[in-house]
Amino acid sequence: MPGSADARPGYGRARSPLRPSPDRWRHGGGARPGPREKTDPTRARRGRPMEAPTPPSAGGHGSGAADGRPGGWFGHGSPGPSAPPPRTAPRTPQAPAAPRAPMPSRTPAGPRVSVPPQASAASRAPAPPSAPRPSSGTALLRRTMAEIEPIADRVTSYFYALLFLRHPGLRDLFPAAMDAQRDRLFKALLTAATHADDSATLTAYLADLGRGHRKYGTRPEHYPAVGEALLGALARYAPRSWGPETEAAWVSAYTTISQIMIDAAAADEAKAPAWWRAEVVAHERRTADIAVVTVRPDGPYAFRAGQYTALETPWWPRIWRHYSFATAPRSDGLLSFHVKAVPAGWVSNALVHRARPGDVVTLGPPSGSMTVDHTSDNGLLCLGGGTGIAPIKALVEDVARHGRRRSVEVFYGARRDHGLYDIDTMLRLQRSHPWLSVRPVVDDAGPLAGGLPEAIRDSGPWHTFDAYLSGPPGMIRRGVDTLRGVGVPAHRIRHDSIEELVGATS
Repeated sequence: MPGSADARPGYGRARSPLRPSPDRWRHGGGARPGPREKTDPTRARRGRPMEAPTPPSAGGHGSGAADGRPGGWFGHGSPGPSAPPPRTAPRTPQAPAAPRAPMPSRTPAGPRVSVPPQASAASRAPAPPSAPRPSSGTALLRRTMAEIEPIADRVTSYFYALLFLRHPGLRDLFPAAMDAQRDRLFKALLTAATHADDSATLTAYLADLGRGHRKYGTRPEHYPAVGEALLGALARYAPRSWGPETEAAWVSAYTTISQIMIDAAAADEAKAPAWWRAEVVAHERRTADIAVVTVRPDGPYAFRAGQYTALETPWWPRIWRHYSFATAPRSDGLLSFHVKAVPAGWVSNALVHRARPGDVVTLGPPSGSMTVDHTSDNGLLCLGGGTGIAPIKALVEDVARHGRRRSVEVFYGARRDHGLYDIDTMLRLQRSHPWLSVRPVVDDAGPLAGGLPEAIRDSGPWHTFDAYLSGPPGMIRRGVDTLRGVGVPAHRIRHDSIEELVGATS
C-alpha cells in the first residue's frame, strides 16, 4: 500500500544528529519525539537535535517521481524519496553562523534560529519612543501582523524569495502553477501565530495540518528553513514593531507551531498511511458541469460525516484540491464526492470531464471538524450552497444512523433552479425521516427567494440549534454573520476553513 513503512518520509527512527548550532531551528530528529523536558523558564532550552538535511534527488523532489506518489508541502508538492531513506543521514556542512543580535535575558524555550541580516539590523535598532510596549508575546505578534497587513502581498513575495535564495533545493516543493496554493503557507503561519494564546484551537488546527502534510513528503528538517525566511520577511517589512522582544516572541511562536505539526505527523505515522490510492468505480454526471464521483480506497479509510479530504488526479500530479465526503461512512467502504468543474480548474475539470471507472486517484487523510456532537440534543441547522450540499447530506445520514430523533433543518441554496442538482435525494431523505425538513432556496425564484442568509433570518428562532455551513466562501461568510445576528453563539457555528475552501475551487 502506498505510504507503507518502506516508502514514507522518515519520522520513524532517530538519525545521526547535528550539533546544536545558532543558525538552525531545533526540532526532533526523524524519530518520534519523546515527552517534552521540564525546563527552567528563565533559561533557554537546548532544542532536540534535528535530522541532517537530505539533498533532493532525481526521484525525490523533482516533478513526476517514478513511483507517481504525491508531493508538496502546505498544499503543494514534492514526492517523498523513491527509496527508503538511510537510517543515518549524512552530515551536511554548515556555513559559519552569522553574529547574532543581542537577545533578551528571558529567551523562549525551544529551537533557535539564525537572525537574517535584516532581522539583526532591526533588532539592534531601538524601538520608537512613542511605541507602546505590549504586555504579552501575543500582543507583540498581533502588532507585527497589523503592520504588515496593508502590504501582505509584498511580504509574502519576499518570504518566498528569501526561502528559495537560501534554500534553493526547496523551490521544487512549490510548483510555479500553484501560486495561490503556495501563498497559503505564509498565511497559515501568520494565522497560527496570532492564535498562540488559544492552545486548544491552535493544537487542533496545527495537528491536523501536520498529519495532512505527510502525504506531501514533508520532513522535519524543512521547518527550520521556513522559520528563517519567516523572520527575515517580518523583520524587513515590520520595522516599527520589530525588536529583540518581538523577535523572541516570533521565535517562540514558530517553535510551538512547527513542533506541534512534527509531533502530530510522527504520532500519525504509527497508525495510518500517508496517502491512499483509490479506484474510480462510478462516475455520474448530474449536470453539464457537476459529477458525483465514487471511489474505492485500497485500504481501510476511517472518516466522519462532515469531513473532507485532499484529492490528486493522475492528470495533474502534485496538485491537490479539497472535497467533502458526500455520505456518512458506508459498510462497503466506498467514498463519494460531488465535484463542480470551474473555469480554469485543473483538478475539478479532470474529475468531471476526464475521470472514468478504472482510473486511480490519490487521497490524503480526512480533515475537518464540521462533525455532529452526538452527545447533544440540540437541533441541527444546515446551510448547503451548490455542491456544499454534499457534506450536509452526509450529516443527515449520520444523524439517521445514530437513531436519535433530533430536529434537522436543511436550507439548500443555489443561484438557479438547475443548481439544486441533488434536491431529489434530499427530498427522499425528508420523506424517510419525519425529523428532517428540507427547504430549497433559489436566489431569483422559489418559495424562499433572496438567498440563504435572508431565508435564515426570516425563519427560526435558531438560538438553540447547532449550525453547519458548507458552500462557496462568500456564502459562508454571509451565513456566519447572519447566524450570529439572530442569536446563534459563535461556538455552535461549524464550517470548513475558508482558506481550504479557496483552494478547492479549482
